[in-house]
Amino acid sequence: MRGIAAYKRLHILAFIILIADQISKLAIERAIPFGSFYPPDNIVIVPGFFNLVHVGNTGAAWSLFSGYPKALAALGIIALLLLYFFRNALQLKLPQSQWSFGLIIGGIIGNLIDRFRLGHVTDFLDFHAGGWHFPSFNVADSAITVGVALHILFSFRHPEPEAASKPES
Repeated sequence: MRGIAAYKRLHILAFIILIADQISKLAIERAIPFGSFYPPDNIVIVPGFFNLVHVGNTGAAWSLFSGYPKALAALGIIALLLLYFFRNALQLKLPQSQWSFGLIIGGIIGNLIDRFRLGHVTDFLDFHAGGWHFPSFNVADSAITVGVALHILFSFRHPEPEAASKPES
């Protein structure tokens, strides 16, 4: 396969993640007031374990680098460009690479849209138990995390020799 058709799985998965991410964020933005982390505005799904909230994160994962949304947006764009330019080295024509990087790319674009549209990323999934509280996150964050985990897992497997040696067009 040549050209864009060689990356069909990647593009379809990235698009699905992007749409799911943006639809879920828009639904939360319409249903729950911004800044609603605590009752009565949050929505309890599983008491003592899972709530829907509506918070903004100007940082990256776990609010690292908060207050630098433009730098993080630039980093997201650079990451996408690097994925494009190093697509051969990353073996993006292989199905397992397309699964992992489709998730990653869809997540990066979903969060980039938020950074440009809102100046922060909308987070709404809130898990907690007892005194433990996991940082709120969203569909894009989940996709990036799963995509990175899959890439690490797949990196321990060796591709079929004929698939790895096919030249990029």
